Amino acid sequence: MSTETKKGSNNNFSKYIHDFWIIYACSCVLVFFIFVFISIGWFGFMPTFEELENPKSNLASEVYSADLVVLGKYYIENRSISHYSELSPHIVNALIATEDARFEEHSGIDMRSLFRVLFKNVIGGNRGAGGGSTITQQLAKNLFPRQEHPGFFSIFFRKIKEWIIAIKLERNYTKEEILAMYLNTVDFGSQSFGIKSATKTYFNKTPAQLTIEEAALLVGMLQAPTRYNPVRNPARATARREVVLNQMKKYNYINEKQYDSLKEIKIDMSKYILQDQNTGRATYLREYLRTYLSEWCAKHKKPDGTQYNIYKDGLKIYTTINSKMQKYAEDAMFEYLGKELQPQFFQHWKGVKRAPFDWTMTDEDIKKLMNQSMKRSERYANLKAQGYSDVLIKKSFEIPTHMTVFSYKGSHDTIMTPMDSIKYYKYFLQPGLMSVEPQTGYVRAYVGGIDYRYFKYDHVSMGRRQVGSTFKPFLYTLAMQEGEFSPCSKVPNVPVSFDMPDGTKWTPRNSSDDREGEMVTLKWALANSVNYISAYLMKRYSPLAVVKIAQKMGIKSPITPVYSICLGTPDLSVYEMTGAFSTFANKGVHIEPIFITRIEDKNGNILESFTPKTQEAVSEETAYLMTLLMKGVVESGTGARLRSTYKLTNPIAGKTGTTQNNSDGWFMGVTPYLVTGVWVGNEDRSVHFRTITYGQGAHMALPIWAKYMLKVYADKSLGIKKDDFEPPAKELSVEINCDKYESKRKKDTKDPFKDGL
Repeated sequence: MSTETKKGSNNNFSKYIHDFWIIYACSCVLVFFIFVFISIGWFGFMPTFEELENPKSNLASEVYSADLVVLGKYYIENRSISHYSELSPHIVNALIATEDARFEEHSGIDMRSLFRVLFKNVIGGNRGAGGGSTITQQLAKNLFPRQEHPGFFSIFFRKIKEWIIAIKLERNYTKEEILAMYLNTVDFGSQSFGIKSATKTYFNKTPAQLTIEEAALLVGMLQAPTRYNPVRNPARATARREVVLNQMKKYNYINEKQYDSLKEIKIDMSKYILQDQNTGRATYLREYLRTYLSEWCAKHKKPDGTQYNIYKDGLKIYTTINSKMQKYAEDAMFEYLGKELQPQFFQHWKGVKRAPFDWTMTDEDIKKLMNQSMKRSERYANLKAQGYSDVLIKKSFEIPTHMTVFSYKGSHDTIMTPMDSIKYYKYFLQPGLMSVEPQTGYVRAYVGGIDYRYFKYDHVSMGRRQVGSTFKPFLYTLAMQEGEFSPCSKVPNVPVSFDMPDGTKWTPRNSSDDREGEMVTLKWALANSVNYISAYLMKRYSPLAVVKIAQKMGIKSPITPVYSICLGTPDLSVYEMTGAFSTFANKGVHIEPIFITRIEDKNGNILESFTPKTQEAVSEETAYLMTLLMKGVVESGTGARLRSTYKLTNPIAGKTGTTQNNSDGWFMGVTPYLVTGVWVGNEDRSVHFRTITYGQGAHMALPIWAKYMLKVYADKSLGIKKDDFEPPAKELSVEINCDKYESKRKKDTKDPFKDGL
């Protein structure tokens, strides 16, 4: 080869080298500027430093009981936050072993994984070789999701964005924080977003309580939550769990022996429960609070000027409810209605014409009532919204349809016409129960109905029903407050007539002729709910005076001041009645019942604290005298079965109530530390027991109160004592020992012959 040829070859090689380095340098500069331009947002959205510090996601607002149990949530995505310290080490180990074995070694991007993807997946065509995304990159993708249906270049730029975000995340957060954030953002299916919601849904646990096999199951689901759902696809979920366990063994998080035993454990979904507004504890209260909180959010703004949102902002609502007492109240209701009263009602109406409607109703009346119920139904509203005419809707209600209906033995799949289902539900007795701590106004238990999935109407706050004889204590309170009477005062048990505005006379009647015509004490009269005595007191005072004292004690519903209120004609709510009766246990001071103590933001900052409104309604002496009067109801009156049947021996004041035609049964139970009101009745007042044996408050409502209190007293951790009511510090102005009172009365009464008239 000539020297010139050799020299030319060297020049060409040098030129190639020169060009290569120029191209390489330009490529590096281009890549550098691409990264710069992407990082500053020239190629689409990039999160700011503030957004990386406070990444946004839809967080469920949580409702807590007073003993810090999550009662329920409000959410678009059922997502709650868990900190790293709240995570079981098993969930962390399972995640790292399966998703990112070198998580502790890289700074957001794992170059070894990227080269594996390049050579095995792209060049080698092995799609099963695994991905190259680190946990941090996956977190970046979860926090700042990709656009739908991206093109090739969009995918390229998006991947670079994720790398940049991942590096920034690694700089701003510790490894522990990144792991917790990742587990808080992922979807586990069954409307469960984040590890806290998932553990509650699938295992009814907290993240800290997860076992190895449970952690492996949840991590396995991350690849495809629906495909590996343990409820719908247990076989696939088991196989996928084994893959995760194998990864944990591979990276020495578990040993061979653990692996062999763990993979044989069967998946247990016995505690699985889909978390929504229809399930869980205190469903009726949570719905009541949802409406209140929506209004609260509309009036309160975040630091950025936008309104709070209960479905997105992760608020923490701390209620006064005690989770144990709530359970006892729900269980007592379900036990008595489901096992005793409802079967009695079915049997009571079996074979009766026009059942279960009042005998006075005609076929036309029943038809009208059923049509009204049809128009109130959710099915009717949906069809109406779709534009169907009333004629077509009515025809559809006569067509047999597959549906799931309520029963005390569980949801029941059946085929019936929608109209028949309306009549089916007419048979069910509905309850309302509220339990209040009288010294604080804190509502400790709240049961608005049987089952919120099927019966949406709240019979504690929304429902107002005739209260019957439970209204009489307001009348007796007025008598005690005025100082003219004491529990031992005697009045004639004789008919009393009222002159009515239309010129007629109205004379209330007793339900029995027991001791009619005799002089009886007020204590005996209230204990036996004697109408003559109520009429006597009403004539002594006035309807307006009774209404005013009821209002002082917390009654807010409008009451027309007429004579008939002495028999309990007003329609009032369980909420009002329980709050009012709490005044007796709180020494005459009315405290308005409250449900919420405070609301916090997602970071634990208190947004608002709540304190109840208070006012002195009656004197301390009057309140104490009324507890003595109402103790007579339990000792020897209409509430005596608390002693005889349920063996409750502690001091209890109470009042039963039964309304016209047995449509409503009430029991108001008062103890020094807990006041509980119970109502039972059907949705329609025209549906009821036909006899007072079954329809009286002592049979319909009192047993629920008794069963509830027996459970409360049995749980010593609640600290509900069986003390007696504390008398006023000041000496009573009246004698409460009726034997002494009678002896003194006779002594003070002059004999005109003996004393020499």
